[in-house]
Amino acid sequence: MKLPLLTLLICVCFGGAISAQNIVAAKPPLGWNSYNCFGSAVHEDEVKANTDYMAQNLKAYGWEYIVVDFLWSYDNPPGSNIGNPFQMQLGDGSYVPWLTMDKWGRLLPQPNKFPSAYKSNGFKSLSDYVHSKGLKFGIHVMRGIPRQAVWSKSPVKGTNGITADMVADTNSKCTWMNHMYGLNMSKPGAQEYLNSILELYASWGVDFIKVDDLSRPYSAAEVEGYQKAIANCGRPMVLSLSPGETPIAQAAHATKYANMWRMADDFWDNWKEILHMFDYAKTWEGIGGPGHWPDCDMIQIGKLSKRGPVGQERYSRFTEDEQYTHMTFWSIYRSPLMIGGNLPENRELELKLFTNAEVLAVNQQGENPRQLYKKDGAMVWYSHVQGSKDLYVALFNIGDSNQKVAVDFAALGLKGKVKVRNLWQKQDVGQFKKLYSQDVNLHGAILLKLSTQ
Repeated sequence: MKLPLLTLLICVCFGGAISAQNIVAAKPPLGWNSYNCFGSAVHEDEVKANTDYMAQNLKAYGWEYIVVDFLWSYDNPPGSNIGNPFQMQLGDGSYVPWLTMDKWGRLLPQPNKFPSAYKSNGFKSLSDYVHSKGLKFGIHVMRGIPRQAVWSKSPVKGTNGITADMVADTNSKCTWMNHMYGLNMSKPGAQEYLNSILELYASWGVDFIKVDDLSRPYSAAEVEGYQKAIANCGRPMVLSLSPGETPIAQAAHATKYANMWRMADDFWDNWKEILHMFDYAKTWEGIGGPGHWPDCDMIQIGKLSKRGPVGQERYSRFTEDEQYTHMTFWSIYRSPLMIGGNLPENRELELKLFTNAEVLAVNQQGENPRQLYKKDGAMVWYSHVQGSKDLYVALFNIGDSNQKVAVDFAALGLKGKVKVRNLWQKQDVGQFKKLYSQDVNLHGAILLKLSTQ
C-alpha cells in the first residue's frame, strides 16, 4: 500500500509503526464545505452556525470537518453573489479587486466577512471556535502565488532577497479565475513560498487544505510542493486536490502525495451527473484506501446556492429516491463525504440521511468496493465488512421506471443461507438462498448487509 508522503513522515515520528491512528485521513473525511450554499460569500457567523449544528447533531456520527471554501480574501460587496471576480489591471499594473494580503505575499481572510481576522489574526479565532466544539477546521486555496504579490514583488519569507516575481510561472494560469500564477517549483524560493503559507495555516490551526486548480491539468510538481510544505509545517493536514477530472494516469502520484482528489468537475444536483459519476468511480475502482481517497465531490443535499454559485436558492433538486441513491453510492464507494447544504436549514429528511450510523459505517469501515454488474438499468456495488465474511451490497435502479434489482449470492462468493439486513431501514429482512431481489423505485437505491451463517 502506498501512503502519502506526510503519512510516512508521521509514521517515522511515531517510531516507524504504520497504524490507523497515525495515518492522515485513515478513513474518508466527513464534514461540511461552504461552497455549495454560499459560494464565495460565506461570512464568519454562518460558518459558526454550521459548526454549532454539526457539533449538536452530526458530530456523534463521525462528522468533523468545517471547511471554508474559496475567495475568503475577497471582500464581496454587500448582497453580492459574484463567485469568480476577475482581477483587472490599472494603469500602473496593480490589480483590482485587491485581495487581502500580508507583506510576504500570503492571502489573509477579509475582515468584513471574517471580523475575527481583524489586525491580521487570520483564521486563528474561527479555527479555535471550531476546535472548541470538538471539530476540525479546513480552508480552500487556489494553487500558486497571487498575481498582485508578483506585481508588488513581495518578498518570500524564509529566503534572502527572493521575491514573488522570481518564483512565479507567469505562463501557468487558471482559466476560470485569474488571481494566481502557478509556481515554478524548479526556482529557488518556490518551495519556501509554499512552506511560508503552510506555516501560516498551521499557526491558524488548519486541519484540512483543499487546493484548487491542481488537477486539470495535473500539476505534479506543485502537488509535491504542497505535501512537502505540510510536512515542513509540523501540523498534520488532509491534502485535498481539486477539481477533476484528475487523470487516471496520475493515480500512483495522487495516491502517494494526496489524501483525496477529485475524479470529476464540480458535481451538482442533476441526475445525469450522478450517472456520469458512476462511470468515473468505475474508472478509479480499487485505488482508494487508508490515507488516499478518490473523491466524488460534495453532497448536494439540503439548502443549496443561497448566494450562488449555481442556480437559485433551493433545496436539492434531487428527488427523495435520488438523494438516497446519492448517499448510498458515496457511502459504498467510500468517497469523502462533504455536505454542501446549509446545515441549520436541514429538515427531517436531511437529518435522516446524515445520521444513519449503519450507512455511515459502510463508508468508514467497508473495504475494497467493487461493481458487481451494471446492465439493463440496474447496478450493484459491494464491499467487504472489516474482520468478517459479511458484505455490504448496494442495489441501484438507474433505469427509466420502477423495477426489481437482484443480487446473485454465488457471484459474491456466498454459500448457504444468507441473512439480509436493510441498512437504511435498520431492519433484518430475512434469510435467503441463491439470490435476493427487491423492487427499487425509479432512480432509487437499497443498501444491504449480507451475512452467512
